[in-house]
Amino acid sequence: MTYPLHLDVSGRRVLVAGGGPVAARRARDLVSAGAEVLVVAPALCEDLRDLVPHLTWEQREVAPRDVADVWLVHTATGDPRVDAELAAAAEALRVWCVRADDARASSAWTPSVVRRGEVTVSVTAGGDPRRARGLREALSRWLDSGAAPLRRRRAGAGRVTLVGGGPGDVDLLTLRGRRRLAEADVVVVDRLAPTAVLAELDPDVVVVDVGKTPDHHPVPQDEINRIIVEHARAGRRVVRLKGGDSYVLGRGGEEVLACRAAGVEVEVVPGVTSAFSVPAAAGIPVTHRGLSRSVTVVSGHEDVDAEVLARLDGTVVFLMGVTMLPRLSAGLVAAGKSPTTPVAIVENGWSADQRTTRGTLADIAGIAAGRGVRAPAVIVVGAVAGLEGLADVASAAQVAYGPDL
Repeated sequence: MTYPLHLDVSGRRVLVAGGGPVAARRARDLVSAGAEVLVVAPALCEDLRDLVPHLTWEQREVAPRDVADVWLVHTATGDPRVDAELAAAAEALRVWCVRADDARASSAWTPSVVRRGEVTVSVTAGGDPRRARGLREALSRWLDSGAAPLRRRRAGAGRVTLVGGGPGDVDLLTLRGRRRLAEADVVVVDRLAPTAVLAELDPDVVVVDVGKTPDHHPVPQDEINRIIVEHARAGRRVVRLKGGDSYVLGRGGEEVLACRAAGVEVEVVPGVTSAFSVPAAAGIPVTHRGLSRSVTVVSGHEDVDAEVLARLDGTVVFLMGVTMLPRLSAGLVAAGKSPTTPVAIVENGWSADQRTTRGTLADIAGIAAGRGVRAPAVIVVGAVAGLEGLADVASAAQVAYGPDL
């Protein structure tokens, strides 16, 4: 039976004997851990050469004397006799030695490792490296799933993470975003975020709902900034969970600047933006060979420059534009855009209530009013909105489709 132990090698001298791929893997990990790495070998493989600016290389055969004055030895020379000599020298000096050629003759072993932020999990499997790798991969999936208990239980510095939650389906959260939610003490959430994920969090996680609806912002942006900064300053880990992507019409930049002004650590985890993913759910690619080579994303609830948009040859995607649809469509036509330009409106993308309404700039406002189109919805203007034949394969992950027009 062995005694598991993690070593702090930062600033400590470590010998890596050998210049091949195994030595390169050991040296890379040691450099990442802050060790002062000495590599002794007549030649280096390409991966080790790339590390030379970060370590010391002595171009010669390794000798037992090299073990003196180091904290740890890794042997990977490819010659069992040389590795055994180095191990014996290390044993005499009471220095731990990891032998790449013979684990049974080692005094120390390198485990399979999973790292996720501050969490490190090490795995050994009785000298069976394949079994250890299999366990490592299983642990990686568990940690990434959000099911692992990653919340910190001791007091520490607070931080804020902006997580783009995607278009609403929990399955479209990124792995990093899901992991940050598993670490959170506080979640400040928007209405269009994938709120179903909140049921999977620890029951004592504080959830602050700052959801906005069209023309109704119960919690102003300055107050949201204050909330996330205040919780982080109290030593809590805060996730600001939004729909789509925080940096695509999500005011994420303002929240980052507020955190930095307050001296709070902040991280941004990108999300799947609804500007592209919601049209995709309805079978509409925002670019398509022969139809559109560019896409412009516009906030639809603010004044837009219709003359500039009308001159664009590509696709225009409006977010938050349902209430302004009559004005938007009329403005584009008045600015010279063809009235027959296809338009598609996708409501509640990636949900069982998804519905697509199609028309042209000339008639889409009337059709949408007749069908009772409501937010949240994404409006696509351009030739791709009239593309046929992709809707039946676009949303295999959805529970159901709404009726399309």
